[in-house]
Amino acid sequence: MTGLQRAARIAGTTAIALGLAALLYVGLVYAQARPSDMALLPDSPPSAPSELAPVGRPLVAGESLGQIHIPRLGLRADIREGEDESVLQSGVGHLADTPWMGQDGNVALAGHRDTVFRPLEGIQAGDAIEIATPGGTAAYSVDRVTIVSPDDLSVLEPTGGSTLTLITCHPFKYIGSAPNRFIVRAKRVIQ
Repeated sequence: MTGLQRAARIAGTTAIALGLAALLYVGLVYAQARPSDMALLPDSPPSAPSELAPVGRPLVAGESLGQIHIPRLGLRADIREGEDESVLQSGVGHLADTPWMGQDGNVALAGHRDTVFRPLEGIQAGDAIEIATPGGTAAYSVDRVTIVSPDDLSVLEPTGGSTLTLITCHPFKYIGSAPNRFIVRAKRVIQ
């Protein structure tokens, strides 16, 4: 076997090993994003939006806060307090420095683009978003979608009234650490 043939064989074996490792990683991420104990919304639509009661106590990291449902996209996921990796691997995280349901301001939720927030790729202005909590249900309507750099924190600034901001990485099909953030801004719908 010549040196060139040996190098080609090593390169081929390395490529196959890397491909298998990538498939294993994707499978693990997918499996962790759908644990059997993850609370999901029921198949029936939630009850009519009600007035949300604020929690009235400090939220605890990892605590289950409720669920998010975007009917047109078929997105249903558990919301937990915090944005660390353990929270984001199992669902959507509430950014601790932002208000929570029942409080005026800009409620911010984050999720991974390659797991729970993958459907956001198809979101459009006017889409309905429902947040169900033990204190009630709130309905939002998507106002706009933007793409910003990771250091653009203006999307977290306080707002007048009740606003919902969803954050994930962008582009959706990017391999590795994505360079931008995909932002969905929605306004509360009072019925």
